Amino acid sequence: MPPSTTINWATLQNGSDIRGVALEGVPGQTVNLTPEVVNTLGKAFATWLSAELDHPLDELTIAIGRDSRLSGPELMKAAIAGMTSLGCRVFDVAMASTPAMFMATVLPEFACHGAIMMTASHLPFNRNGLKFFTRRGGLGKGDISRILELAEQGNFSTATAPDLVESRDLIGAYAAGLVQQIRQSVNHPDHFDQPLQGLKIIVDAGNGAGGFFASQVLEPLGADTTGSQFLDPDGTFPNHVPNPEDADAMASICQAVVAQKADFGLIFDTDVDRGAAVDSDGRELNRNRLIALIAAIVLQEHPGTTIVTDSTTSDGLTQFIEGALGGIHHRFKRGYKNVINEAIRLNEAGQPSWLAIEASGHGAMKENYFLDDGAYLVSKLLIELAKARLSGQRLTDLIATLQDPHDSQEYRLKILVAEAQVRGAEVMNQLKDFVATQPDWAVVPNTYEGVRVACQSPAENGWFMVRMSLHDPVLPLNIESNVAGGVAKIGDRLRAFLTSLADLDISALEK
Repeated sequence: MPPSTTINWATLQNGSDIRGVALEGVPGQTVNLTPEVVNTLGKAFATWLSAELDHPLDELTIAIGRDSRLSGPELMKAAIAGMTSLGCRVFDVAMASTPAMFMATVLPEFACHGAIMMTASHLPFNRNGLKFFTRRGGLGKGDISRILELAEQGNFSTATAPDLVESRDLIGAYAAGLVQQIRQSVNHPDHFDQPLQGLKIIVDAGNGAGGFFASQVLEPLGADTTGSQFLDPDGTFPNHVPNPEDADAMASICQAVVAQKADFGLIFDTDVDRGAAVDSDGRELNRNRLIALIAAIVLQEHPGTTIVTDSTTSDGLTQFIEGALGGIHHRFKRGYKNVINEAIRLNEAGQPSWLAIEASGHGAMKENYFLDDGAYLVSKLLIELAKARLSGQRLTDLIATLQDPHDSQEYRLKILVAEAQVRGAEVMNQLKDFVATQPDWAVVPNTYEGVRVACQSPAENGWFMVRMSLHDPVLPLNIESNVAGGVAKIGDRLRAFLTSLADLDISALEK
């Protein structure tokens, strides 16, 4: 495809991914991720990879897979055509998960130089996108910018060799690795091959790519998966948004666990890089509870290690990690890549950090390439579930002393001027000045983004945080309180201040 004057390639960048509109059907959203565009992106990635590895194009092997989106098959075909036209060998792995696509670069039977996952995570049916991997992990923002520059330039060679495409079962190999890991880690004295025997565990895949976990991981391990729901891939997502952060999605799996009298429930997002769980009482194990649970497991294995989370996690979580578990809680910036890269940086600086996890469910472990892998994360929970059962305990005993907030809310305050970053910084500086006038409020030191404020009056007993959105002209406001009515009281005081500011829509807070 020649250089285009009609495509604004830079608008396809979404941090360290590429995302766009792939299908008609949503008013006001014009298709910009066409087969022609994706064909060019396939060429651009292969060209970038060849230069990055200093490896000839016709000696590269690249794997490509997709989630359940309706646009996936056609777009994947276009990307394959682009890469093979340059002489690359391509493994078509069909339906896959994002973490499995990275594993295609490190599993010996695949050993690919790079990999592409076609997904737009939990976004609506009309969206799609591309995530890229090398053996070093997922690409960063700068890499994506360079790939888009190459796409815009359109200067690609054409190979004379025939197309080299091979169908491979990646998800089977990936699932087999999880099965083996769970068997060896539980080391069941009576049922080594089926350590989950006697446990009823149900999966909600949200009609995304995660249905394999029930049939290819849980059932070989002996679990009863009766009552699992929405396992069949369906790119219209007819049942609920495949997103562990979505209230309706979590309510659905919680209700299913209770109705089926299951021992445990698991839910994944569309491409399985995020997961969450539900205990036998139908209680959500996501956000702070999920972080606390996996932190408890990690700190058993690596005492004193640093747990890196995003900036919006609760004070109760800090008290649990540092007080009950003897670890270090390091709050960093929002964005799963930010959290993962900070953990990698700490390790390189000599401060052991074995877990990086966002409240959204993106969790990455040092032992697993710091790959944000929802299936691996819940596998760690399943190992502890089986061990707890053997010792007559419950998995959630691990977080018995975690203090849950009474209430927490997020509000999105829109910035109404073009220079959103500048105005956002001004608002946060004005907020600091206002907080200084409040006798029972104090700015929390050593935060890495935004302004976090401790609210110390007994009627509020909580905190709030204002930060700049990663992608939008918005100031997200998180408020959390340990007492009834505390969030409303903090919100009222803030609203009195915010109404005096120009160029800010605070209607979300007024509802």
